[in-house]
Amino acid sequence: MKALLVEEFKKSPTIATVADPECPEDGVILKVKATGLCRSDWHGWMGHDSDIHLPHVPGHEFAGEIVEIGKAVKNWKIGDRVTAPFVCACGTCPTCQSGNQQICDNQFQPGFTHWGSFAEYVAVYRADINLVSLPDSVSFEAAASLGCRFATSFRAIVAQGAVKGGEWVAIHGCGGVGLSAIMIASALGAQVIAVDISEEKLNLAKAAGASALLNEKNGDIPSQIHELTKGGAHVSMDALGSRTTCQNSIASLRKRGKHIQVGLMAGSEENPPIPMHLVIAKELEILGSHGMQAFAYQELMQMIIQGKLSPEKLIGKKISLEDAVIQLPRMDEFLDSGMSMINRF
Repeated sequence: MKALLVEEFKKSPTIATVADPECPEDGVILKVKATGLCRSDWHGWMGHDSDIHLPHVPGHEFAGEIVEIGKAVKNWKIGDRVTAPFVCACGTCPTCQSGNQQICDNQFQPGFTHWGSFAEYVAVYRADINLVSLPDSVSFEAAASLGCRFATSFRAIVAQGAVKGGEWVAIHGCGGVGLSAIMIASALGAQVIAVDISEEKLNLAKAAGASALLNEKNGDIPSQIHELTKGGAHVSMDALGSRTTCQNSIASLRKRGKHIQVGLMAGSEENPPIPMHLVIAKELEILGSHGMQAFAYQELMQMIIQGKLSPEKLIGKKISLEDAVIQLPRMDEFLDSGMSMINRF
């Protein structure tokens, strides 16, 4: 099959012909119809993820059609339109048994622990636990955008943040994760503050539902948020993953507020300083959010079907696999607005 291949960290990937994936006994082979280009893929290309062994095919946000089924699979058939969360669970470990498949003890992640979806075909293990059926009304591109950024933001806002209508929610960073979180929080009736350094991305945030826009270049963000909200945000998310955005998010909270860390902290940005005096004095909650369980997609999918959420609106452009060779190494330059979606192979 044709695939984007990384043979050396921090070196330009290539388009190569590689072996087709073998169908797992408990899994399926998907013909990839769409796959998102995400900053997490850039982290992998940089060598920030110890699970990746070279040579490697990235790609972890995908949707496609089942073309082969393992003999132990019970719930799926050839031709089914499906997607999957980027954390695929085992279903049997204590963490999975507690309902937290998104942090499975024995997880596999296409694009990280295994070869991913920047290819014509991808293998998904434990299909009965991890696949999510796609309604005909949901496009492959929209579904692929759910796999990491949108689903992670959905769980962060709905489950971890428990956001309610009327609350103030601050989103720091208006890339794919941030725009997803803005759309979701707005759909729940929250008043959303979008923070970024790009006026273009702030305009996208407004279109996604943000009620207030703050450019970090124009002054102290926590002070502005406290003044705007008359006390601070109820929930604040670092959707980017930097020392600055993490610090600003925590400092933006009102008493008993919740900070949610979604943006990956890696390389020089790992282990950020935490203003623990604020955490103690204000009784703040510091929460992480790492993907979403396959069984939890039902609520998300229902909101999409009902028109309350429109993930396809967050797709900035649709590109080819060859285009991704150029764009993947440049993901940290934040040149693009919205998500880049690969749909030509």
